[in-house]
Order: sequence, then structure tokens, then C-alpha cells
Amino acid sequence: MNTTCKSRLSQFWNHLQHELFPFLREEDHMELSPALETVIRVLEFTQVDRFIPSSRGLVGRPPKDRVALARAFVAKAVLDLPTTEALIDRLKADRALRRICGFERFRSIPDASRFSRVFAQFTALELPARVHEALIRSQLGDRIIGHIARDATEIAAREKPAPKAKPVPSSDAPAEPKKRGRPKKGEERPRAPTRLERQVAQTAEQSRAELPTACDVGSKKNSKGYKETWIGYKLHIDTADGDIPVNAILTSASVHDSQVAIPLMRQTSQRVTYLYDLADAAYCSPILREESRRLGHVPLIDHNPRRGEKIDFAPHEAERYKARSQVERTNSQLKDNHGGRHVRVRGPAKVYTHLMFGILVIAAEQILRLLN
Repeated sequence: MNTTCKSRLSQFWNHLQHELFPFLREEDHMELSPALETVIRVLEFTQVDRFIPSSRGLVGRPPKDRVALARAFVAKAVLDLPTTEALIDRLKADRALRRICGFERFRSIPDASRFSRVFAQFTALELPARVHEALIRSQLGDRIIGHIARDATEIAAREKPAPKAKPVPSSDAPAEPKKRGRPKKGEERPRAPTRLERQVAQTAEQSRAELPTACDVGSKKNSKGYKETWIGYKLHIDTADGDIPVNAILTSASVHDSQVAIPLMRQTSQRVTYLYDLADAAYCSPILREESRRLGHVPLIDHNPRRGEKIDFAPHEAERYKARSQVERTNSQLKDNHGGRHVRVRGPAKVYTHLMFGILVIAAEQILRLLN
């Protein structure tokens, strides 16, 4: 482990164990369960308070409790509370959690409508995504990471699929309408570039903006080979060694995994320095392999034979490829313990904010586990 990173984490851990927790127990007479200690660790480590904009000097009535509400949403992800009503009930019943979040009195806890309005404001600010990016850059930016495992997981939503929009012809598409029937012998017809081919010439922001994000229907084969469908979205995650999620992008459920690889790869390369790209056969494409090499990485992507002969990994590559299971553990952590199965908001922006609170919590917990 990098000495600088280890010393930072050790100082933080000593501050919690020998100063903050004893102070809260003795001076504030708080009864701290292991779950509440985790809430305190995540809040102190991520410093979400610093990302709440100040209202000083602005005209009008100053907004209240923004910091307390942000801390409450982080606590909701840590405790895996399914709804805002469950969070409010927990705050009313648990004095220690109420004090940790910053609500001084029982009557100062807002109602569900205020939580909803503030959540919409946090969505506009992209609050959890910004906090997560800052955490990754500050804690892992000075390290060399061995592997980045890339995969997507289905996110079921409680909303109707958006109607299919008519395809908008791109600027690179041929001006003439497409001819019907098979081409004549020797005839070459112009072909519009695929999304992957366009992404090579685009920036990461342009590629990400072009991806569909509306709720729709997705399908995939499960581990037993049966087809499963769901209504909602896909969350595409890059996970570093130590099961630390370093980047995530939300798309429509029908978007193929490979179409998000290039923007993910480029954004992750801006945040951390890493060596290997690990991905399953859904990402098998010469374009993706070439882009990975161009960014200075070694692509280890499972070969998709596509009715041909499968090309297996070399023995040393197969051993490295085993590290891809870290992204599966991140997907499981998000769904089982940090709100991935409790999506109650609607719209891609709010769904992404809800999921990123969970991703932020997982990243903080896994980075702190590096000490062990």
C-alpha cells in the first residue's frame, strides 16, 4: 500500500477510535451501536458537509438543515433504510442517530415532503457523485492500481417505460435515403458509423451525453441460461482492487454494456492510475481493446466466439482475470446492503443520485478496510 495513503488512513482511524468515539460516549452520553459507528466513520471520512453550498450573502430566507439532511441521506444508505418514511421514523426513535445527523431536537426533524424537495436539490447539484469523485481522487489518486473490473447491473424501477423515440440521424450519416434490397454485385453502400466508432473521436463527456438514460425494458440471460427482463435502468460500475467502486454511469436498461465502456474507461483514467482492464465477453470488441491500449492499459477481456472458435486466456492472464469478481461483489453490496433494491424515486437523475449515495458509502467503507 502507498505509505502516504496508509498514514492518512491511520491518522483518521486513530482520531475516531481514541478521540471522537470516547467523546461521544462520555460527554454526549450516546450509545453507539456498530451500525452507528459505521455512519460516523462514513460521514467523517467523506466530509459531505463541505460540498453543501453556503447561503451567506444571498438574498432571501436562508435554507435550513441542508447539511443535516445530506448527512441523513448518507445514513439512510449506510443503514439500508428502504424509504424516507423509514428514515424519519428511525430519526425520531434514535436520539444518537438524530444527533449524528445534526438534528438537535425531536421537533426539528423535517417531514417527508421537505426531504423530497431537498433530494431534488441534491440531484441538481449532483451531490453524491461529486463527493464520491473527490474521495476517489484524494485517497487513490496518488496510488497505482493493478486492476479495474468493469460490469453492469440491472436496476429495477417503479415507473413506466418511456416511449421509444424515433432515431435521429447523426451528422455522419449519409444524406441519401437507404436503398431497399441487397446491394448489386460490386456495389458499395455508405454505412453510418456505430456508436463505438463515434465514441473514439468524442470526449468522455460527449460520449456520456449521447447515451440513452430513459427508463425502458432490459433483458439478459442469468447464470442458468434463462432470459430475464426488468423495467428500469442499468448501472455500469468500475471497481478497483479492494472492491472499491471508482466510477459509475447510469443508462437505460436496454443499453448494451459495451457502449458505456469508452466513457467509463476515460473518466476512470482521469481519476486513478491503473494497469489492467478486466471485463467479460459482453465487452469483446477490437475497438475497446485498442482504446484500452491507447490509454496505457492492458485489456483482459473474455473472448466472445460469435459462432467461431473461442480463444482462451494464457495461464498468467487467466490468473489475473480472476480479479474481475470484485465488481460482482460491489454489485451485490449495493443491492443487498446499500439501497440498490429500494429505488423509490423516478427519473434517471434522481435514480442516479439515490444509487450514488450507496456507491459513496461502499467506496468509503472499502477504503477504510485497506488498513486491515
